[in-house]
Amino acid sequence: MKKSVLSVLATCALMLGLGVLAPTAASAAPYCGIRWGSLPETVSATTSAQVENLRSGRHDCYDRLVIDLRGEVTGYSVSYVSRVATLGSGKVVPLSGGADLQILIEAAAYDQNGDATYSPRTPSRAVNVTGYRTFRQVAYAGSFEGQTLIGLGVRARLPMRAFVLDGPGDGSRLVIDVAHRW
Repeated sequence: MKKSVLSVLATCALMLGLGVLAPTAASAAPYCGIRWGSLPETVSATTSAQVENLRSGRHDCYDRLVIDLRGEVTGYSVSYVSRVATLGSGKVVPLSGGADLQILIEAAAYDQNGDATYSPRTPSRAVNVTGYRTFRQVAYAGSFEGQTLIGLGVRARLPMRAFVLDGPGDGSRLVIDVAHRW
């Protein structure tokens, strides 16, 4: 009996020494269960979808930007960049906040006749995000050659994710979530 208790204690001591039983920093629970990162999110494909609207929402753990589209969006790129520049001219889009997210959608903000399907009253403040924990500014940076560019100024380079949801109707939505913290 003594020998088996000593054997168990010795095994536990060895495992603690090897770090097998010791808690590590990596085992700490992530903020709100979020396991996103800050690397680019890209899906390459062309589409005939058209941007119709931008809207946002506040959640307990993240801020959300939704881009509503007529048709199915199949291509987009969301990434942190040193600066957002307009399509075609390359003019810098000044954004508030400590980090800039560039959202490039493979969908035009105009129809086959060249008429705008999305045209905010104030492009530099396309969506009101006053009072948000993470978002600082949403800017419509234009649509050119079948692509639309949105600049999203955020408080800091924080975890983010991007994904597409179906609907409503035959439309789709590109969703960008940015966590409030790491």
